[in-house]
Amino acid sequence: MLIGVPKEIKNHEYRVGLTPESVAELIQDGHSVLVETQAGSGVGASDEDYIAAGAKIIETAKEIFEKAEMIIKVKEPQAVERAMLRPGQILYTYLHLAPDAPQTEDLIKSGAVCIAYETVTNDDGILPLLRPMSQVAGRLSIQVGAKALQKDGGGRGMLLGGVPGVAPAKVVIIGGGDVGFNAAQMAVGMQADVTILDRSNKRMEELSYHFGNRAKVIRSTPAVLDELLKTADLVIGAVLVPGAAAPKLVTREHLSTMMDGSVLVDVAIDQGGCFETSHATTHADPTYIVDGVVHYCVANMPGAVARTSTYALNAATLNHAKRLARLGWKEALRSDAHLLNGLNVCEGKLTIEAVAEAQGLEWVEASSCL
Repeated sequence: MLIGVPKEIKNHEYRVGLTPESVAELIQDGHSVLVETQAGSGVGASDEDYIAAGAKIIETAKEIFEKAEMIIKVKEPQAVERAMLRPGQILYTYLHLAPDAPQTEDLIKSGAVCIAYETVTNDDGILPLLRPMSQVAGRLSIQVGAKALQKDGGGRGMLLGGVPGVAPAKVVIIGGGDVGFNAAQMAVGMQADVTILDRSNKRMEELSYHFGNRAKVIRSTPAVLDELLKTADLVIGAVLVPGAAAPKLVTREHLSTMMDGSVLVDVAIDQGGCFETSHATTHADPTYIVDGVVHYCVANMPGAVARTSTYALNAATLNHAKRLARLGWKEALRSDAHLLNGLNVCEGKLTIEAVAEAQGLEWVEASSCL
């Protein structure tokens, strides 16, 4: 199969769909790989590195989209990229369609076969291609939150871990999944006062066992959240409903009860955000203030640590890429129900119910496309 890797064009997105090492594996399997010039520069991979791995360097994304049978990316295709997709072409990347109606419409019109990392499943009931970026985003959320809490970041002027004689900042993490767990690890390590909210009894037991007395684990209810927000210095939104729009758990009304200079970090912004006042921001302009509360809502947080993120992502995505290339998309999906769950759009049809519900569209079962 002829595989194409365009350079990411989203604001301050430095990751790349394939590393040179991943390219070498695909080449060894008998495939051909086209890489746009400088696609890997953000992770320290030069054109020469890709050439040494066996790839051919291409000057423009247009040529890659015209020639490649499968496009491998990181972030959702931007409008100019969606316009270059063609019927039957495989797109393998993050999509996060639920809050993005224009993207959904364009992908349906393209006739392409669009497989989203974030809805591929596994036998353990997790989302293995989303997990590495959730781990990165969770850990990064505390770093960016700590920065935003500083006066020069717009916050209260709080040091997350405090110092002897001064109390540490209070960190509330909404959701105890991969994002929340990794955020809690970082916050606990920085000696903050950490509270994790979750609704799963099993997950609460796991978190309590892991953190012991280093973090409080509390069942999430509206009343509990109301009280915690009043004294929180930093709130991490770490809620995920696979493939669907995130629920709005912190409302505009809540902001009036929060302290001026407190910080909200919305890690769910890719899925529309879990705070009512969230809207997507960029690394170039990451924060804004509503009712005295600082909001950090960057939609591609892991792009800030592009090398770590790219190598972690490739470790998770490459095997499925190799399967798609070896078997073709129909046989690859027919023989792997977990990869089939990643199919979001197929030759003009929407194939994921959660997106259809969020946007009021018709959908078909993914298996019907095979």
